[in-house]
Amino acid sequence: MSEQQTTKVAIIGTGIFATKSHLPSLTNSKYFTPISCYNRTASKAEEFAKKADPPLKVYSDIDDAFKDPNVDLIDALLPVQYNVEIVEKAIKYSKNIVIEKPIAANLDQAREIVKLSKENPQVLIAVNEHWVYLKAVKELKDAIKKIGKVVGFNYHSTGSFNFNNQYLTTTWRQNPQHIGGFLSDGGVHQLALLTSVLGDVESLNARTVQVRPQSGDVDVVWALCKMNSGIVGSFNYGSAFGNKKKNGYFEILGDNGSIYYDFSPNTGDRFILRTGGFTSDDEKNEVEIKIENENWGTATEFEKLGEELSGEKGSIICWPEVAFHHLAIVDAMLKSAKDNANTVSIEKP
Repeated sequence: MSEQQTTKVAIIGTGIFATKSHLPSLTNSKYFTPISCYNRTASKAEEFAKKADPPLKVYSDIDDAFKDPNVDLIDALLPVQYNVEIVEKAIKYSKNIVIEKPIAANLDQAREIVKLSKENPQVLIAVNEHWVYLKAVKELKDAIKKIGKVVGFNYHSTGSFNFNNQYLTTTWRQNPQHIGGFLSDGGVHQLALLTSVLGDVESLNARTVQVRPQSGDVDVVWALCKMNSGIVGSFNYGSAFGNKKKNGYFEILGDNGSIYYDFSPNTGDRFILRTGGFTSDDEKNEVEIKIENENWGTATEFEKLGEELSGEKGSIICWPEVAFHHLAIVDAMLKSAKDNANTVSIEKP
């Protein structure tokens, strides 16, 4: 695809993630050409613009990005409490837009984005959540067919607190306006994987704690979840502990086998499929399946966006109503924890 045929992108918000992930992903994609940027701190936008080749055009006013006739798509990387406002601008100026996860700072804002999306189908509004595009999702869904009736699951992702996390210096991390702080910022990734494989959560009971004052809010959660399908399982997430191995696993338990998916750094991206055991006479088998070149970066979500914009409908998975559910689960966890772990149903858009 030539440059003349690519989607021209204006990047709004030129912070760490825009520099490390979005700009490289857009630059390397056959579908996109980043052409411009905006940041409320002009010097940061100027510095960011120089990282592209050729350098990006820099706007002095955010509305200029939307007014620019050369711009086809807005890539917005703002603190999520501004997502409603930026989506409203996209609709006003008829510009397609992708926003960062979580979809919003709270469910009221998230619900408004879902509403705006449904009322304005002429404008593409999507949420950048790359975990829904992991190769593991399809592999696990295929493997589930071999373990009989799924009864339960255990989802676990924990790690040590990273005192050198460069995001700790950002105001949106130090004083989070998004519910749950780290739990919604990183937790929606985990919930995207969980729900992509097993479907939506119906209700839950949860406990939370805050281990680190630097987190700005509670930073660890334990939850017992009931899925819409009736499956019951545990969900544990948090990277606020002392010295421990960072590990993640997703165990799915059926009446004729089980799956143990390890997505721990360095040792993960593989799962063990065990079959048999429905009756005493069943042959029991075990096979390890390695997932090669997993899509942990942002490149795949932009490839899917490019496909969608090129007419391959159904390429995008994380539409606003999907991202709403991820945040609604976090909201339910927080409410349950504040109510002595009583059962809370997941809200609808």
